[in-house]
Amino acid sequence: MTIAMYAFLILFLLFSGIHLSDSWKDDAVARKKTKPFLLIFLILFYVTAARAKGGPEYHLLLALVTSWLGDVLLIPKGHHWFALGGIAFGASHIFFILVYTQNIVFEGMHWWLVIPIALIYFAVAFAIIWAVQPTTPKIMVGPMYIYLLANATMNSFALMQLITHRSPGSVVAFIGALLFFISDCTLFLVRYYKKNEDLVFHKHFTVMLTYLAGELLIVVGMLMQA
Repeated sequence: MTIAMYAFLILFLLFSGIHLSDSWKDDAVARKKTKPFLLIFLILFYVTAARAKGGPEYHLLLALVTSWLGDVLLIPKGHHWFALGGIAFGASHIFFILVYTQNIVFEGMHWWLVIPIALIYFAVAFAIIWAVQPTTPKIMVGPMYIYLLANATMNSFALMQLITHRSPGSVVAFIGALLFFISDCTLFLVRYYKKNEDLVFHKHFTVMLTYLAGELLIVVGMLMQA
């Protein structure tokens, strides 16, 4: 454990706290100033922490980098920027799946548990898109389905990793993946559901709290497994 590792973790938590405070106040201008730095500090924390365990895992590093790119692309307004951010985050889910796959033993997998839970994820994804579809541009509906299904699939692989290992690290990573899914579902409600104030607590605060906690827990969980 190095001083640099703790320094980057503190910076991530500090900037996250500032960003969440601005999100609570719904200060869009202030939120834009801190958002580009959040995942940068988490990436640096992961790289420095992973050095003691043989170096960073390539796919996990790519997952974090594409998540950061998604953050940046979501800053400007406009459906095309939102779509580009979704593509970047979709890539991050694919890389997370590749990370989990390395730790999964598919032979003897408890499919009786995996399949029903995966179907619940998919059902929630369809319910969210169905709820926002009337107030969502038609061109965005298809990509939104694909994106949430990608996140649901990523969560299913996190579950399979948990079933394979049943270790504290796999539990932490699974919780992180679940929070990521909650964040994305909440984001779509905040952005496209007309009466989102009735459903989402402090809108962007909830989106970013679950997102940042999810990313951090995935990283910490995978470090615990390394």
